[in-house]
Amino acid sequence: MISNKDKLWTVKDVAEYLQLDEHTVYRMARKGKIPAYKVAGQWRFKKELIEKWLEGHRLDENKG
Repeated sequence: MISNKDKLWTVKDVAEYLQLDEHTVYRMARKGKIPAYKVAGQWRFKKELIEKWLEGHRLDENKG
């Protein structure tokens, strides 16, 4: 059984979590601006990596 920690998120999951439009998440994934994987032709995301990425962007904003 897969734990919630290891569960892969869909574009819809990430869009809801980040409060973004799904098209924005697709665009960011294609451009490599967000940590993502393609599985059987569909984008998938690890929650842990999304949270680390988000925290890194928060830190960058505070530096500027």
